[in-house]
Parts: sequence; C-alpha cells; structure tokens
Amino acid sequence: MKKLKSLIVFSFLLFVGTSVLAQKTKVPKEKDMGAYLMVYFKDNTHGLYMALSKDGYSFTDVNNAKPIIAGDTIAEQKGIRDPYIYRAPDGMFYLALTDLHIYAQKEGYRTTEWERDGKQYGWGNNRGLVLMKSPDLIHWSHCILRVDEAFPELADIGCAWAPELVYDDKKQKTMIYFTMRFGAGVNKVYYAYMNKDFTKMETLPKSIFEYPEGKEYIDADITKIGNKYHMLFASHNGGAHIEQAISDSINTNYQLDPKRVDPEKVGCEAPTIFKRIGENKWVLIYDIYRIDPHNFGFSETSDFVNFTNLGHFNEGVMKTTNFSVPKHPAVIQITKKEAQKLAKKWNCKIKF
Repeated sequence: MKKLKSLIVFSFLLFVGTSVLAQKTKVPKEKDMGAYLMVYFKDNTHGLYMALSKDGYSFTDVNNAKPIIAGDTIAEQKGIRDPYIYRAPDGMFYLALTDLHIYAQKEGYRTTEWERDGKQYGWGNNRGLVLMKSPDLIHWSHCILRVDEAFPELADIGCAWAPELVYDDKKQKTMIYFTMRFGAGVNKVYYAYMNKDFTKMETLPKSIFEYPEGKEYIDADITKIGNKYHMLFASHNGGAHIEQAISDSINTNYQLDPKRVDPEKVGCEAPTIFKRIGENKWVLIYDIYRIDPHNFGFSETSDFVNFTNLGHFNEGVMKTTNFSVPKHPAVIQITKKEAQKLAKKWNCKIKF
C-alpha cells in the first residue's frame, strides 16, 4: 500500500513538474531571432541536409555538405525528398518530408522503377510521408505516415509529395498540406489536420484549391500576411512556373492571381517563403530544376505584389559557402543560441 501511495505521489509530482516546465517554455518571438536555418535534400543521396546563415544571404552547410540524417534510416522507400520545417506554438520543431527514392531501383532497394506500375499510377507514385519532431533541432523522433492507409478513400492515390505545415490559429491545430493525385490523374494540393502527437491525420484530406479549367499544380507554400493567406505554388498551366492564390481563410476560397511570380525562362517548382528578421521583407525561394546543374532562384518582396529578382545561388547576393546542387528548400528563423548549438553539434565553424 505504501509503495502504491509513493508511486501515486511520484507520478503526481512528475506530472506537476512537467506541466510547470511546459508553462515556463518560452517560444521565441521575431525579436529573439538571430539566425536562419535552411533544410534541403540532394538527388544523389536522398538524405536530409541543414545549412545556417547569420544574415539570410550566405548559407553554410552544418555538416560540410553531408547528410545529417540518411534517408535509408527513416524512410520506407530508403530515401527522402522535399523537407519542410516549422516551429509550432508549443515550441517544438516539426519536419515533414516526402517518402520517395527516385533511384531506388538503381540503388538496389527495389526491382522496379517505382513501387507500382507507372502507367497506372504515374511518375514517382509513392504513398508515404515521413514526420519528425524535435525540441532542439538535434534530437529527432520520426514516424512514417502512409497516406493511402489513413482512410479507405485514399487507397488508390498516385502520390503524396512535398508536405508542408502551418498552424491554424482558429482550430489551434497543425495543418498539413501536400500534393496528391488519384491514380495517374491531375496533381493538386490537399490539406488535413494532424493529431497532437504529430503521427496521424485526424481529418480526411480535402482539396485546398481548384485551379481553373482543372489545370495541374503542385508544391504549395502558405504564408499569412496581415489577415490574408498567400499560397505560392508551382503551376503547370503552360510550363512549370510560380504563381499565387490569395484568401481570407487558411484552407478555403483561394482566388488565383495568374501573374507569373518568378523571373525564370525555364521550369521551376518548390516555392517557399521566409521573412528577413526585423525587416518588412520576405524572400521567395524556388527550385530551378530545368537547368544543369540545378540551383535555387530567389526573389524578394514587401507586398507580395512586386517581386525583385535576387538571382541564383552564387550568381547574385545569395551565396553558399560549402555546398552545391541543393534541392527543394525550406528556411526558418532561429535564435543565435539555437544556431550555436547546432553548429557545435556538427563541428561547423560558422560563428554567431
């Protein structure tokens, strides 16, 4: 009986202590930020990479251009693509990634080009996402979310690509949105709400936006500016290029602005936005996959109407110091202390 009482008291104190610690956890504001973190992947490894920047212009890979996490350690297909990172209101960092290795046959992970027939299910035809979370950007837990197994209605999906995350203030939940198609049909973006543990979808994915005339689009990125939501995406209406749609709601009533946002003359995709610390400026990054070697392009805006071309990595004001040919990026603001800890973990010589 005494042991039972002691266990109850210990459990209560542990609960109280954890609750107090959670209450004291301070989620940094923009005024607390002192660095930038970029996540990306590379085609030749299908692993996760990270790069740091002090000024948002020059980025240094933390592990000297080697993966910090190998794709074959976390993904069902032994490779990841399209990493996206965000800091949630609970202070945790969340990563969402595509579970797909496009060279898995060559690497010996499977005997066929894709998991399923390409004519029936199209290019890539994966069905899973990799979900990760961390309190400190160093220690990560992960799970695989098989989208096709989440709901019976999704059993015949042809892909689940480029997941991104945003916090819905009204629902007070993390919303995931990603490119999906059924069979070999038209790609478009769907959204769902995640459970508290960030392991499952609580709601059936719904289409977030219907492009006019049923045209295809992929790779959405949502940014809230004032009371408007700006969704940048890769439109396939006359080639691959970046457009945006705008709404008063996080996941409904998006209205297309058909003007091309990027200045490129060739195909690009994977738009993502980050804000410069302490400035009324946002940077749009996009992946120019139709050039060799492929590279990122950058444009800057203060109003999401006018976009100034900043050029490509190492061909303008944006620089890389120790890496090349990155793919599909995402950038967030972090504190100087967080940057220092991450640099120390990987023995990165950049000083903050």
